[in-house]
Amino acid sequence: MEPLPPVTSVATDAPVVAPRRRWLWRLLLAVLLLLATALALLMWRWSTPPRAFDPLLQAKPRNGSGALVVGVTTTAALARVGELLLDKGGGYISNDVMPPGIFLDDMPNWEFGVIEQSRDLALALRRDFSRSLTQSIEDKDLAEAQPLFSTTNDRWLLPSTESQYRAAVAHIDAYRVRLGDGDTHDAQFYARADNLANYLGMVEARLGSLSQRLSAAVGPTRQDTDLANDPSARQSKPTGTPREVRTPWRDIDDVFYEARGSCFALVHFLKAIEHDFAEVLKDKNAAVTLRQIISELEATQEPLGSPIILNGSPYGFFANHSLVMANYIARANASIIELRKLLERG
Repeated sequence: MEPLPPVTSVATDAPVVAPRRRWLWRLLLAVLLLLATALALLMWRWSTPPRAFDPLLQAKPRNGSGALVVGVTTTAALARVGELLLDKGGGYISNDVMPPGIFLDDMPNWEFGVIEQSRDLALALRRDFSRSLTQSIEDKDLAEAQPLFSTTNDRWLLPSTESQYRAAVAHIDAYRVRLGDGDTHDAQFYARADNLANYLGMVEARLGSLSQRLSAAVGPTRQDTDLANDPSARQSKPTGTPREVRTPWRDIDDVFYEARGSCFALVHFLKAIEHDFAEVLKDKNAAVTLRQIISELEATQEPLGSPIILNGSPYGFFANHSLVMANYIARANASIIELRKLLERG
């Protein structure tokens, strides 16, 4: 038997290169996992709304001395809500064009709800609260602030939305400072029943729209009541009756968070109004009605027990968050209608 030829070792780089490549892939995977975790944490942090505050404490002078002038609490509440909108975790997100803000969907709708209520109060301050008569001169700072709040909410080019809203907050704060200065008389706030009724009319329309949009998550059938109780009324286009109105499934969480943001701002505004209009509400025996409205709206801010907005059937196994929100808003709106009618009585 012939002996086997000797085994010669062949030099190769394969055993060296393969472990090195595996190490590089593991390092790249670890970096990507770290970036994804950081992005998820940022998205969670930026999706958390700011904490509520006490409008009365916010309006008090920092040195704690002196009584509050009528109107300062309401004005300070609007300014503080505007600051929270801009300076909360992640800042203002609605006009972001870079991650992680561009990936967020719920917080921009929450911000829009806050903006709409802020616009309504800024308009009421300019048109009603700061003027004694319809022919009186409007306040210079409020005349600047109200159009700035009306800037589109997703503008990122100069001037950006943040800069416009921040300028509006500065004008509101300047009006508050002049309002609380006893040496100047060019800023006024008139806490009258008719002024409050006018503002509540705007709130009533805003909440009524939100309640209907939230209820449309289950596609209710509606009769055409647009011209009810007015036989001579006409409309531009006829609508079929009955008709089904349903919110698209992709917009259900958008409407929910818009309503949540709107109620967040409104709770603070009404708490401030409760203080500034205390005498008016006492005279109409309506203070308890306003407190009930605030209680209903505060219920809309309870923490969610689900990471997503559920849209179960009205009597099904799963919850329907939109209908729960619509219930609280509808109950608050019904009380607002009663309060407004009470204020309009002589």
